[in-house]
Amino acid sequence: MVTTQPIGIFDSGYGGLTVMKEIVRKLPQYDYIYLGDNARAPYGNRSFETVYRYTLQCVEWFFQKGCPLVILACNTASAKALRTIQQNDLPQLAPSNRVLGVIRPTTEIIGNFTRSRKIGVLATNGTVQSGSYLIEIEKFFPDITVYQEACPMWVPIVENNEHTQPGADYFVKKHVQQIMLANKEIDTLLLACTHYPLLRDKITQFLPAGVSVVSQGEIVANSLGDYLKRHTELEIRCSKNGHRAFYTTDSTEDFDNHASIFFGQAIHSSHVDLDSNIPVADHI
Repeated sequence: MVTTQPIGIFDSGYGGLTVMKEIVRKLPQYDYIYLGDNARAPYGNRSFETVYRYTLQCVEWFFQKGCPLVILACNTASAKALRTIQQNDLPQLAPSNRVLGVIRPTTEIIGNFTRSRKIGVLATNGTVQSGSYLIEIEKFFPDITVYQEACPMWVPIVENNEHTQPGADYFVKKHVQQIMLANKEIDTLLLACTHYPLLRDKITQFLPAGVSVVSQGEIVANSLGDYLKRHTELEIRCSKNGHRAFYTTDSTEDFDNHASIFFGQAIHSSHVDLDSNIPVADHI
């Protein structure tokens, strides 16, 4: 008999909930566990080694919870840690499990959104420095020219619930104008951070007419659905009771207050201490 367990969804903080929201909408039948490593967030400005070490620790936690599949719903973790985990750690930790990210599903179809073949990528410092989007888009769409812009203040703005306030306008306008100055023919902007969809209205406000803004949530959800159809040996190991559980490495009260903004509904989380790997309580 095959043992079934939830799908794990990971982010350094809250942003991955924008991806999880779309995954749950697309694939509501599955069980999901979300972990936000809020105590050590943000990851965007941390070194490759630190992001890799933190991400691996969280992946190991998911595996200890029984998850056969873990989605890194974090661009920085996907850029700085995913490949090493897949190639070096997974064969030893759990060779039949899988860890997927958000960059490849996005880069596989980003070419469908642009007519000019010029796109802009708005991301954290870590994602920009990794060059992951440049490398991956080149693989699938060598005719596309990619321009990147690091937006270091955007995650703190969103996490402090200032994304709808006038004070955010300066920082949004600054980076939108910078990326558009790179090439006036840019017709597609990719929000390559899962926090950024909450700034979408403000981003659009400062864009020229005709420039489309692409978020990752729906793309990743569709890609996951396709992946599970193609990998039935993994799909049958994913439990299907429609349950969701949320964990954070920091204050559950703070997490619940902020997370509902990203997920679109009330959340009741549990605290987990990754040093001991012992969850305090479950809310499934």
